[in-house]
Amino acid sequence: MKNHWIEFYKGIVTVKASGRGTERFINQLTKHGILVWNVKRLGTHAITFKMKLADAKQIRSVARNSDCKIEFLQRLGLPFLMKRLLKNSGFLIGFTLFFMVIFLLSNMIWGIQINGANPATEYKISKELDKMGVKVGKLQFFVDDAESIQRKLTDQIEEITWVGIDLRGTTYHLQVVEKNEPEKLEYYSPRNLVAKKKAVIVQMFVEEGQPAVRINDHVKPGQLLVSGTIGTEDQPKIVPARGEILGETWYKTDVIFPLKTSFHVFNGNEKRRHFVKIGGLSIPIWGFGKNEFKQFETEENDKKLRFLKWELPISYISKTEREKEDVTKEYSKEEGLEMAKKLARTDIKNQVSDEAKIKGEKVLHHSIDNGKVKLSIHFQIIEDIAIEQPIIQGDSE
Repeated sequence: MKNHWIEFYKGIVTVKASGRGTERFINQLTKHGILVWNVKRLGTHAITFKMKLADAKQIRSVARNSDCKIEFLQRLGLPFLMKRLLKNSGFLIGFTLFFMVIFLLSNMIWGIQINGANPATEYKISKELDKMGVKVGKLQFFVDDAESIQRKLTDQIEEITWVGIDLRGTTYHLQVVEKNEPEKLEYYSPRNLVAKKKAVIVQMFVEEGQPAVRINDHVKPGQLLVSGTIGTEDQPKIVPARGEILGETWYKTDVIFPLKTSFHVFNGNEKRRHFVKIGGLSIPIWGFGKNEFKQFETEENDKKLRFLKWELPISYISKTEREKEDVTKEYSKEEGLEMAKKLARTDIKNQVSDEAKIKGEKVLHHSIDNGKVKLSIHFQIIEDIAIEQPIIQGDSE
């Protein structure tokens, strides 16, 4: 008989038959359709053979008519293995539960240490981590990765400049750099303050030095604003001129804005998939089937699993596929002009300092050509126009 291994799943028994009619007994089994194999003779009046477990009930009736005595020597196959496992089920269940508990505990968050933050900032960080689900007792593969946590903390908490996150075993270690570091004392060398561009003076805040201009004066690039030389002609004293000189400056910018714009947006439809990755093999455990999205973006979160202090070559991967669609926005001429102005303001703000303010604006020219708004606009900006100019001995104002 070929492929005896198939019968292993149904059960196989090894039988010993002894008596004077062993040959007749084998023939009777064959006539009854009972399949036997590996028939071996043991001495003059005994044989052994293998047969299916399902036919074992019929063999006794055949043996009575053949003047043979039968004995079951060995039982093999899945039914007998299952029977043994059931006998030892308590040990098996206990071992399995123990392994699962250790595995879950090894992938749980057991500690969060925050270093470098004062108590108030540390409290805010703890509250924000709690909102994100990063807390003691939470499974690690159900929380965001370290990079996402770092980005969210930096965005949500104004008091911190930077936070580094390191997961060591079952503990998150956070190193925080706060913004409110003590200011370093600056050393100022002797200097003047001069104009960096053409402007009209609107306000002056001189901390040290001698003002050389007044409000409403027109100044040119390089013109002296605050002198670092004070005192009398007989007893001059050179100091580092300091202050803020606000002037009205002028900018012109040209922008082009299309009346018809196409862009991508997420429509709210998404499909989540979960995988267990062993080595290079990814095994899907939830979210089967292909999505029907024409366009989508995939966000993937990969969590390494651990057992005690060891990192296993097994990962839990969650993928979120978000559907996106193309949207075309058409603007009227009036809307296009307003959007062009906004774009021009943004362009100007990128050219000046954060403290500068837009005092006024005037459209010099605008037109609509080939579905685009072309705009030329003039801005009046209030900004600090002072820059430093070192004073070298022998220089004169």
